[in-house]
Amino acid sequence: MKSLALLITLGTAYTATAAPTPPQNEERGLLDGVLGLVGGLLSGLNDVTDQASALSLLKQVKPTATPTATSQASAALSSIYQSSPTPNNLYAAIGQVVAAGLTTNNINDTLSAINGGLTGQNSMTNNNPKNPSPAAFPKAGNSDAPYDLTEKQLRQIIYIPSTFQYGKKGAPQPVILVPGTGDTGYTTFIGNYIPLLTGSTIGDPVWLNIPGYELNDAQTNAEYVAYAINYIYGISNKRQVAVFAWSQGNINTQWAFKYWPSTRSRVTDHIAFSPDYHGTTFANFISLGEPLPPSLLQQQYNSNFITKLRSNDGDSAYVPTTTIYSGFFDEIVEPQQGTGASAFLKDVRKVGASNNEVQTVCAGQAAGTFYTHEGTLYNPLGFALAVDALSHSGPGQASRLNLGSVCAPYLTPGLNLADFGLTENSIAIAGTAILVYPNKVLQEPAIKGYATY
Repeated sequence: MKSLALLITLGTAYTATAAPTPPQNEERGLLDGVLGLVGGLLSGLNDVTDQASALSLLKQVKPTATPTATSQASAALSSIYQSSPTPNNLYAAIGQVVAAGLTTNNINDTLSAINGGLTGQNSMTNNNPKNPSPAAFPKAGNSDAPYDLTEKQLRQIIYIPSTFQYGKKGAPQPVILVPGTGDTGYTTFIGNYIPLLTGSTIGDPVWLNIPGYELNDAQTNAEYVAYAINYIYGISNKRQVAVFAWSQGNINTQWAFKYWPSTRSRVTDHIAFSPDYHGTTFANFISLGEPLPPSLLQQQYNSNFITKLRSNDGDSAYVPTTTIYSGFFDEIVEPQQGTGASAFLKDVRKVGASNNEVQTVCAGQAAGTFYTHEGTLYNPLGFALAVDALSHSGPGQASRLNLGSVCAPYLTPGLNLADFGLTENSIAIAGTAILVYPNKVLQEPAIKGYATY
């Protein structure tokens, strides 16, 4: 198995510019102390060969440090992925992130939440009594694919906060937040776009808490996205919506646009954080050579699902799309550099596609340094591009931004160290959810019968 250090080095081959220098660890003792206190556990995770052992070891890892500044936390995070030895698998990386105090919960807290069922803003069984007009089920358009799920199942996973304004006159545009693999909409966005959008003039958020933590068949996950677009449009005075998605949520959304074409005219913008439109070559970093949840197999580079998604120009935008991704260093999706990035989307339909690698757009500035797969969610360039996209026709354009100002901070203004921890927590939740997922498989699900093109 390749080490992360080698993969980071190889990653520079995809871009004409060298990887930027990451933040210097202002408190090198922070990470050194972590390794000293829990070094045995972390070493065990680095050498672990099965998922049961990984979970057992992760449950024993406790935070042994408390960062007091974002600069300290970001430097520690960068050091983890470039330490010697580098993490050999996702669970070793998570162990170090938790031990360094960079997440809000330890693995036992996360495991208790997963096993205990989700409630409140994390609920997957919400009561949404408003009926949409026009109807969103069984079809919102004659060319739409059929749903395998019932309307009750599709509707109840949408969490609509009490602040939502249902598209009333003068209200900001509705925004649907779609989670990534291993997370709910709430755990994905509570440290970033939920606080950034709630009560703002930018967008009015709702989010999707998709069952199975997005680990079930990605085609089923896409059904929830397709229905949510038509449902929120139909209860919001026919206001067009925007879709903000992270990781797998973007290929679910792209699949929805492809096979539920009614959704396209009801979306002004798709803002795609760390998308994997071409899947990832990092499957072995997660699998430990054992069976995996279905959606992880479907996200392998050139899987049947990815091949079908990309066929017949599915690798081009269906609606104005703004991608934001990190070339240094996405620990989940690779390659993620330049035009060869999995995140890179074409534009044969001429609807507008803007591809933004943060290290290229913000080269030499804080927002162009070291960002993880989840880190794009708190990257200030991502936020500025999202605001720009919602403020103009077409996708967000870096050329319209004052990059000297936008790229200067490491975190999006309005977010703080606690939000950094909440966002980094999403990767610990994802890893735990993968380990305890009950229905792992050896082969990806068959492509649905409706997907003929």
